Amino acid sequence: MPLAEENPLLRDPPLILPVVIIGNGPSGICLSYMLSGYRPYLSPEALHPNRILHSKLEEARHLSIPEQDLEYLSEGLEGRSSNPVAVLFDTLLHPNADFGYDYPSVLQWKLEQEHYIPHIVLGKGPPGGAWHDMEGSILTLSLGDWMELPGLKFKDWVMGKRRNIKSDRATPAEVASYYKHYVKVMGIQRNFIDHTYITSVVRPYREPDDSVSHDCEDVSCEETPIDKEKKAVPKKNWKVHGYRRAADGSHQAFCLFAESLVLATGTFDAPARLEVHGEHLSYVSHSIAEFEEAVGKGRLSGEVDPVLIVGAGLTAADAVLCAHNNNIPVIHAFRRRLNDPSLIFKQLPIKLYPEYHKVYHMMCTQVSSAASNLYPTYKSYPEHFVLSFKPDMKCVLQSTSGLKKILKISMALVLIGSHPNLFFLKEQGRSLGHHHNQPISCKGNPVEIDPYTYESCKEPNLFALGPLVGDNFIRFLKGGALAITRCLELKQNKTRHQIVESGSDDRVS
Repeated sequence: MPLAEENPLLRDPPLILPVVIIGNGPSGICLSYMLSGYRPYLSPEALHPNRILHSKLEEARHLSIPEQDLEYLSEGLEGRSSNPVAVLFDTLLHPNADFGYDYPSVLQWKLEQEHYIPHIVLGKGPPGGAWHDMEGSILTLSLGDWMELPGLKFKDWVMGKRRNIKSDRATPAEVASYYKHYVKVMGIQRNFIDHTYITSVVRPYREPDDSVSHDCEDVSCEETPIDKEKKAVPKKNWKVHGYRRAADGSHQAFCLFAESLVLATGTFDAPARLEVHGEHLSYVSHSIAEFEEAVGKGRLSGEVDPVLIVGAGLTAADAVLCAHNNNIPVIHAFRRRLNDPSLIFKQLPIKLYPEYHKVYHMMCTQVSSAASNLYPTYKSYPEHFVLSFKPDMKCVLQSTSGLKKILKISMALVLIGSHPNLFFLKEQGRSLGHHHNQPISCKGNPVEIDPYTYESCKEPNLFALGPLVGDNFIRFLKGGALAITRCLELKQNKTRHQIVESGSDDRVS
């Protein structure tokens, strides 16, 4: 069923929705696709290379995957995600991908309208989320099938956009355009409300039970606010406040309620900082886009001091490649050891990501004079961290052994990751992580969830997926959408008869 109103946000009294998804990146898009009634089944002619998994799938071939026991199907599978359903779904979509195989998916998708769960997806910009912020990027990403969403082959789509395809690469602009097009071609655009900004999400509390009498009239017997809060009971629905930015720049405030809330905000809102002296100086940047702009305008051409790149992740690697391809000298500093097994380069198949393995080879140059000659404009500083930045364009590095180096640079790029901006939650959601009262981060402190439903272990009817639960690759976030869809449908089936009996429903239909 489609949304009942063109703009359900401005309804009075406030709308009550079964599901509200905050974030319209690939996580939110994929979840909306499944909540709209698209169901994955085992293809009639499919034969999964994992014989044990295939045998399990054959036991319930007539059922869609969301109707099956995900824990049973996930048992024994291994992959590059710590979430078992993410590994399961990736195995079904891309069998043996981590071994370099290009097996076709064993799934086929069917649209079953009776499984539609009313929902809206709220995002700051057009569908695609942070990919639109990278739209002007001059860097390229591996194409593959890993960035695509179910039902629309990325390669097939990009072939219709390019005049010729000379390499198996894609720009972030192409990826952003793909996600935006995906929402339209799949017929789920009705669920998306763009240019919305969430200001607060709370679970209102019922007032304390007033039926309890208090005979003591002495002021010392009065209940304190803490006493009342202990008696207060959280209501079922989440209350979402925000505003929508109109084309003329004006803001329209809204309020709505959600029976289930899904956090799909990603983790690119707030770049991580070193928190060192001088990090605020104008030549220190936390955005690769600013570096690309400087390169594009020629500000770093000719004889220039090296660019300092701090970090050992993919974004830092992209910056190294950009500098290398434009003959810009680089000083690359990172805290980890070169043989650290947690380095992202050790987790990527070399056949699919040769450019990142090239960066890793560059990072290892200081141990090989022969390799050093291959990259004369690049200098690697493993197990080093920034001590401070100076106003005279100098940076102080310190090794883990305590040795200090003062280096003259032309620009500093601090690319050490980012944190989700959950400012709209109480204490920025610090209570939701594995480590209580610590900021949520995709690596060190993801949202703690039930591994088979993706429901928060700390808050009922609150779900999270994608980078918020540690799944930073698009290929794995789809499993989160599968688990949430299954859980929400089970919840809906349990309450559907209550809604029918009540005879009235404030929810969108």
